[in-house]
Amino acid sequence: MVNTVYTIGYSGFSIDDFVTTLKKHNISLVVDVRSSPYSSYFPEYNRDSLEIFLKMHGIYYRSYASEFGARQSDQKYYCKEGYLDFEVFSKSEPFLQGLKKLCNSMEQNYTFALMCAEKDPICCHRTILVARAFFERGYNVVHLLINGSTITQEEINARLIEKYYPNRDQITFFETVQDDDTLLKAAYKKQNAEIGYRLEE
Repeated sequence: MVNTVYTIGYSGFSIDDFVTTLKKHNISLVVDVRSSPYSSYFPEYNRDSLEIFLKMHGIYYRSYASEFGARQSDQKYYCKEGYLDFEVFSKSEPFLQGLKKLCNSMEQNYTFALMCAEKDPICCHRTILVARAFFERGYNVVHLLINGSTITQEEINARLIEKYYPNRDQITFFETVQDDDTLLKAAYKKQNAEIGYRLEE
């Protein structure tokens, strides 16, 4: 049986609906991938408050800011254009250690959700950086949305290709046909450039 990795963006969820959604999918661990695990707009999702609330409902909380956060302090992970290069950071020791720890937790029968703030998963590094790494290692990835709906990483991939290459089937005589894997990799790079944290921010 292939393990499933879940992700969730808390924007749009009341804290009660958030927990109800987690319980519906038997999630026993919330992995916070925010670089700063606090919210000015939703104080109930501040690290300390959230950890206590989740514990009341039998759900563990862990912050993976150093392993998976979108804002890294080491400049070697940033490209010359100034934003965090997801491809570079995904090969780093902290990131790989984070993956290893969570893969081990799945072997111990934990079901976890990667949590960030962004409502639409395609606009968040939890999807474009972290969930992608699990998906490419053979795990199922399901993004939990408000109103009980979900979207898979396969559907995210299709959205990315459609977003950046909507006319890919209209090839002219002079153009080289590119396969979907090549287009998808390029689409991920473009989305990284669009959403990646920039040093000047």
